[in-house]
Amino acid sequence: MTEMNPIVAAVTQRIITRSAPGRRAYLDFIARQGEAGTARGNLSCGNLAHGFAATGDDKRVIRAGGAMNIGIVTAYNDMLSAHQPYGRYPEQIKLFAREVGATAQVAGGVPAMCDGVTQGQAGMDLSLNSRDNIAMGTAIALSHAMFEGVALLGICDKIVPGLLIGALRFGHLPAVFVPAGPMPSGLPNKEKARVRQLYAEGKASKAELLEAEAASYHSPGTCTFYGTANSNQMLLEMMGLQLPGSSFVQPRDGLRPALTRAAIHRLAAIGTGGDDPRPLGRIVDERAIVNAIVGLLATGGSTNHAIHLPAMARAAGISIDWEDFDRLSAVVPQIARIYPGGGADVNAFHAAGGMGFVISELRGAGLAHDIATIGSGFADWTKVPELAGSDVVWRPVGASSNADVLAPAAAPFAPDGGMRLVAGNLGRAIFKTSAVTPDRWTIEAPARIFADQDAVLAAFKAGELDRDVIVVVRFQGPCANGMPELHKLTPPLGVLQDRGFQVALVTDGRMSGASGKVPAAIHVSPEAQADGPLARLHDGDMIKLCARTGLLETSADLSARASAPPPPQPVGTGRELFALMRAASDSAEHGASAMLAAAGL
Repeated sequence: MTEMNPIVAAVTQRIITRSAPGRRAYLDFIARQGEAGTARGNLSCGNLAHGFAATGDDKRVIRAGGAMNIGIVTAYNDMLSAHQPYGRYPEQIKLFAREVGATAQVAGGVPAMCDGVTQGQAGMDLSLNSRDNIAMGTAIALSHAMFEGVALLGICDKIVPGLLIGALRFGHLPAVFVPAGPMPSGLPNKEKARVRQLYAEGKASKAELLEAEAASYHSPGTCTFYGTANSNQMLLEMMGLQLPGSSFVQPRDGLRPALTRAAIHRLAAIGTGGDDPRPLGRIVDERAIVNAIVGLLATGGSTNHAIHLPAMARAAGISIDWEDFDRLSAVVPQIARIYPGGGADVNAFHAAGGMGFVISELRGAGLAHDIATIGSGFADWTKVPELAGSDVVWRPVGASSNADVLAPAAAPFAPDGGMRLVAGNLGRAIFKTSAVTPDRWTIEAPARIFADQDAVLAAFKAGELDRDVIVVVRFQGPCANGMPELHKLTPPLGVLQDRGFQVALVTDGRMSGASGKVPAAIHVSPEAQADGPLARLHDGDMIKLCARTGLLETSADLSARASAPPPPQPVGTGRELFALMRAASDSAEHGASAMLAAAGL
C-alpha cells in the first residue's frame, strides 16, 4: 500500500493519543463482556427455554448450543421507503443461516422515522433524539444473551448511527450491516429543487410541487440524493462493516438477495467460536473512524456526520472533534460529485464505479488506512460485486466510467474535502463548502434574528429579507428543541441568493446532507439554549462568515448584553416525552447525546 499521507497519519495519531484511556477502558469492557457477560452459556435452563420456545425447526440447534445464533435487529417499517424492503429479510436470513449450520432470530425492532416525512413538521424535533432511542433499543434487543452474532438492518439518517452505537456496547460480538439499496432514479434532483424554488416564489402550484416530489420519491428504496442515509452506507463500507460494493444495489436487482446471503454466511464465519473471530469492537478502532471521516470528505457527504461520528466513536472509547474533520478536509480531495454536490444521483455514482472506485483511489493516494474488516482485508473493498450463477463474486473496479461523477484522486473535482470548521466569538460551527460556489465562501452582512424557521418564511414572504442579510436561526440546538433540520429554509434563501443578494445562514440547528447552495454555518456550539453567544445577538449586528479563513464572528460587543429568553419547551407530537433527553444532551461537537453523556462515555 502507498505510504500514508502525513496529515492523515498525524490526525490519526492525534486521535489515538487523545483516546488512549477511553479506548483501553472500552477494550477491557468488551473483553469482560465476552468472558462473563452476555453469553448464551450463562443462561439458566429457564432463560434458555424462553429464548427458543417459538423457534420451530431451529429449536433443536439452538437448544444444543453448538452453533452460532444470529440476533437480527431490524428497523423495518413500510412507511419509510428505504426500509420497506426489510420486511422479508428475517425469513431470508434464517434460511441463509441454516445453509451454514447457524440459526437466526429477530432480537428486536427499533424505531425508524423518516426525516423526509417529518421535515418542517413538529415531529422533526424528535429526529436526533431518536438516535439515542435506537441505540437503547438495540441494547435491549441484544441484552437477552441469546446471540453470538448480530445482523443489523438499517439504512437511514439516525438509524445506522443508533444501531452501531448500541451494538458497540456488545462489541465482543461480530456484527454485519445488511443494506437494502436505493430506489431507481426518478425525477432528477436538480429539477425537483427547481420546482421547490418556484413554489417558494409562488410560481408553481401545490399540485405541481406534489407531482415533482412524487416523481422523485416513487418506490421502495433509499432516496437517491446523497443525504445522510446514503452517506451512512458509504461510511459502513469505509469502516469495513458492510460487504464491498453492497450499499447501492437496488432492492429489485437479482444481486441484492445474493449479497444478503453472502453477508450472513460471512457473519457465521467470523464468530468467536470459529477460526477467524472479528468482534465489532475491535474492527471499529481509531483508523476505521479516520477512514469514515476521509470517505465523508472525499464524497461530499452529509454534515450530520459531524455530529454522528463523534457519538459513534465515543461508543467505542474514541474521542474525535471538529478540528480532526477540518485538518483532514485540507488534504482529502473531493473525487465524487453526487447531488447536492453535483448533478448525479447515487445510482449514477454506483454505475460509475461507486465505493470500489472511491476506496481504491483513497488507498492508492495514502489517504485511507488498511483496516480490519468483516472480510479478509480492506483491499477487497476496492472491488465490485456481480452474480456468478447464484453466488456473488467480486472483480477489480477499474477506472471511472463517468468522469462527471467520479474522478481520480490525482485529478479531483476539488483539492479539499469541502467541510470546514469556522470559529470565533460566535462559537464553533461547520461550513460545507462543497455545496457552495467559492465566490460565496465569505459573506459579511447584518444579522436578522429568528427563533424558528417558520418566522423566516413569514419574513421572506413579506419581502423583509430582500437585501444582504445573514439569517440567524437560534434555539435550534440539541438542548433547545432536539436540533431539527431546517430544510424549509433552503428554497427561500436560494431565491434571495439568485436575486443577487449576499445571503448566509447561521444556526445552532442542522441542515444535513441535503444542504444546498446557500453558505451556512451550522451546528453552532455552544448553542443559544446553553447561553451561547447566539443568544446575545441583535438584529442589525454585523456578522462575518468566512470559510477561507475559518471565521465566524460579529463586530458587536456581546459582553454586556443579556441573553434572549429561550422559547418554551416544545410540546405535542410526543415531544414532551423527550424533555429529559433535551435537558441532558451535550454539545453537537461531542455528538449531541444525552445517553452517552449520562453513561460517562
